[in-house]
Amino acid sequence: MKKTVGLVTIFLLFSFSVFSQKATISGIITDNNEKTPVYNSVVALLTPIDSVLYRFTRSGKDGKFNLKNVKSGEYILMTSHNQYADYVDMITMGENEKKLGTISLMSKIELLREVVIKTGSIRIKGDTTSYRASDFIVDANANVEELLKKLPGIQVDRNGAIKAMGETVQKVLVDGEEFFGDDPGMAVKNLRADAVKEVQVFDKKSELAEFTGIDDGKTQKTINLKLKEDKKKGYFGKIDGANQPFTDADSRYNTNLMFSSFKGKRKLSAFLLNGNTGQDGLGWEDSEKFGARDNNISMNMDDDGNVSYEWVGDNNDGEPRINTQNGFIKNTNAGLQYTNKWNDKQNLNVSPKFNNQIYTNNSSRISQTQVGDTQLNENRSTVTNVDRSNFKLNAVYDVKLDSVNSIKFSARTNFYDTDSDEFTDGTTTGNDGILKNKQQRLFTTNSDKSALSAGFLFKHKFAKARRTFSLNSSWSMLNTNSDNFLKSSNESYVDGVLAAKDTINQNKIGDRTSQNFSASFSYSEPIAKQISLQFAYQIAYDKGKNNYFTYDYSEDTGRYDQLVSSLSNEFEQTIITHRPNLKLSYNAKKINYSIGSGFGFTSFDLLDKTMDKQYKRSYTNFFPSANFSYKYKSNSSLRFNYQGSTRQPTLDQLQPLVGNPDLKQSFTNNININQGSYDMLTETQIYQGLNFSTTSNAIIYSRVIDPETAKTVSRPINTNGNFSGNFYLGYGLKIKKLDMRADFSPSFGYNKSVLSINDKMGSAKNLNTGLSVYLSKFKQKQYDISLSNRFSFNRNSTSQNDEIKSFNTNNLNLDIGVFFAEKWKIATDYNLNTRQKTVDFQDNLTNQLWNARLQRTFKNDEFTAYFMVRDILNQNIGIQRNVYENTISQEQNDRLRRYAMIGFTWNFKNGGEKAKK
Repeated sequence: MKKTVGLVTIFLLFSFSVFSQKATISGIITDNNEKTPVYNSVVALLTPIDSVLYRFTRSGKDGKFNLKNVKSGEYILMTSHNQYADYVDMITMGENEKKLGTISLMSKIELLREVVIKTGSIRIKGDTTSYRASDFIVDANANVEELLKKLPGIQVDRNGAIKAMGETVQKVLVDGEEFFGDDPGMAVKNLRADAVKEVQVFDKKSELAEFTGIDDGKTQKTINLKLKEDKKKGYFGKIDGANQPFTDADSRYNTNLMFSSFKGKRKLSAFLLNGNTGQDGLGWEDSEKFGARDNNISMNMDDDGNVSYEWVGDNNDGEPRINTQNGFIKNTNAGLQYTNKWNDKQNLNVSPKFNNQIYTNNSSRISQTQVGDTQLNENRSTVTNVDRSNFKLNAVYDVKLDSVNSIKFSARTNFYDTDSDEFTDGTTTGNDGILKNKQQRLFTTNSDKSALSAGFLFKHKFAKARRTFSLNSSWSMLNTNSDNFLKSSNESYVDGVLAAKDTINQNKIGDRTSQNFSASFSYSEPIAKQISLQFAYQIAYDKGKNNYFTYDYSEDTGRYDQLVSSLSNEFEQTIITHRPNLKLSYNAKKINYSIGSGFGFTSFDLLDKTMDKQYKRSYTNFFPSANFSYKYKSNSSLRFNYQGSTRQPTLDQLQPLVGNPDLKQSFTNNININQGSYDMLTETQIYQGLNFSTTSNAIIYSRVIDPETAKTVSRPINTNGNFSGNFYLGYGLKIKKLDMRADFSPSFGYNKSVLSINDKMGSAKNLNTGLSVYLSKFKQKQYDISLSNRFSFNRNSTSQNDEIKSFNTNNLNLDIGVFFAEKWKIATDYNLNTRQKTVDFQDNLTNQLWNARLQRTFKNDEFTAYFMVRDILNQNIGIQRNVYENTISQEQNDRLRRYAMIGFTWNFKNGGEKAKK
């Protein structure tokens, strides 16, 4: 009887288990390359605790499979087929049916072709080049930037800009995710090198291309820093403090704190940088995000072949021009980053950052401007004081709804405040040295800017491979309020005799707001085995206002209450753009290409409220594009990209007060060709690139210059004839007999820009060539030596003057580090800069920068004490020569000269792990 009751009980429990939970798992097995169904593949469910088989089935002729009556819980899903590599994944089963969609299997033949080729410290798999970080010796306290300088094919310039295989690195990721937003410098300057296991360099595809699996040719050169596993458990960080000894006031100091904590898939990082020795701060790229430099921009090529940007006209925002490589700066920089993943379905990334700068600088500038037969020589000195702060918050929330649907939310805020004053004193003379004008100018400003943006992205994958749908929308707003005061005295001279004097005491108030909303969708459809068709449509709505009011100071009231009508204006704009796009793509193992075009239908509605005048414009634009890539070896590829694009005039450029409401959109054709390869056996690397662009209806600034008084008035106009071309080559090899690494990088650039001076059209041409050589040799814990040299030649000419201006520069750099007595290291770097004298500037400028550092480590490199001296020879001079259109200039700025510091560093590592032990 007891046996009978027991059997009945077991039967009832089994029946309840079987009939109460009838969940099903389904999916399709396909070939990864051919996209065809895979027949008779075993699909099994294993229990994760002991890997015991729980359920299994086989795929049908259509590749479909079903696993029925599956209990809730976690399982290991595994496929097995004699012609394909095994597929393994963790899945969580609920009480409802689970559709896994398409599972693509890689054939075993293809798997053998994808074998990782590895030699020494570098390995290449597919399009990714990986460096084993531990094989490149850096100091115990070095940051990632110092590590990157050791890697073949990667260059880090003196301003911190990174190039990999000749291309500028636009993103630096940490374990595949953004680190403190999208600023590449945050990771490489603040992460310790000894926390990095591997450095990966690759061309990151666009989010749409990664989603659809269809290469659209849009890539960003990206570095991914893979952290060591033991660094992702517990916590690690660094505290570094240094101070200048034996000084009573205004001593040099630095305090750097970095902390990272890991718990499961949660990562928390924080940093604080505070000091008065660095040049750390917002560059022009950051300012551009606020629209600060969308007005009156010009491009300059300096004597080292570097491109820079500056204002050439009056900037109504009143933002001071700051180059943080010059002057003296006190900087506080702090940030926090929180990332977490839940169930591999939800991902949150939040990153607030704060920056404050107190900046002072004294600069002097000599310039020569050719106006017809007249040469204007200007001598100008400027004193600048700036106090500015910036708060940013970036947040991204990514949700994987199921195996085929996902949603991504993003939000950014940026608040920016500046208080500054700038005093300028200058004179202008003619060819004969006779005085033409004198100017004194004090400009004081308070500027507040806020930038807000939000985005939404929905993605859906259909069961059929490469059939996808995405919906994207974004909104952004930029608001600028400026309150500026201008006091100036201008004296004009005729034949050296005072002819007129003009004084100004004004208050300029600016209020500018612009908003943008855009929505788009994209659909991709496979029309053959390797051919896909993509269709997209976007609508964008831009609305903005630009109000400027200028008031004269009244002696009677003691206030700025007299409106200057000629310098005041209220202006509004509305721009609507419709943009359909169609693209045909071919994707194979070695060859990928696409060709397509978009059409832009744009309408401008501009309203000058002050003059009660309306301007309406309509444009139809053509956006052709073509991409081609050929992977002729596993570690060698060739890429071609063509893009046609338009650029709309900015709000400032269209406003009648300072701009031109009749401006047209400009159109640019841009071609890029890149090739790169690496030979594992000889450890030889070669890469090269060619870029060519030409612009029609380019927006430039026409200048009217009075040769008698040197007064200049600028106005934006459309011109044709601008083009530029650049070529670079890199060749690196390992000299095995000397155990030395050598790299050679020649470059060539040519630029032609149209100019308009006194209503006469002309052109400026610039030719720049250069050759860089880099040699490095190291022996672990013994020595580390590198030698580099960069030679540049510049040739400039303008239609304003038949004279050709040419000069060359050379930069020699030597870095030596020597270890002794195990714990001690002495390091020194020497930099020799030479600049050839010119007809205009007879000084042959040469300066030497020599720095040295002595350090000792304690307790397995956990603690480091050091003594350092910067600029031992006291020759750090901030001199820069620039050529722009018909002007050549030489500018000298304050620079931080010789100083010494004593510092101490504590590296704390894996506290959580040690506690467990």
